[in-house]
Amino acid sequence: MTDELDPIFKALADATRRAILDMLRDGPRRTTDIVEAFPQLSRFGVMKHMEVLKQANLITVREEGRQRINTLNAVPLRQVYARWVTRFEDLWAAKLMDVKKEAEDDS
Repeated sequence: MTDELDPIFKALADATRRAILDMLRDGPRRTTDIVEAFPQLSRFGVMKHMEVLKQANLITVREEGRQRINTLNAVPLRQVYARWVTRFEDLWAAKLMDVKKEAEDDS
């Protein structure tokens, strides 16, 4: 069974891809800047990571002359948040209220 969020989770599973997203959180970056930030990897290796991010719709790429400008698309991250975090907020809040009540009862 596949899920529409599978490509996003696959993309987020790798530390290099998360680091690229962290870079883009600060604003759009040229592909060259991203490649240079990972000297331990080949240009081809970084480009493969970026393609996974692009396929997951986590980054968008636009051409400006000879430059490729990469931008973070936070919408898929919001979808993950809505599906996996918000569902548990009530549970966490209830647990915290239980702890608070228990602490007040012990006083």
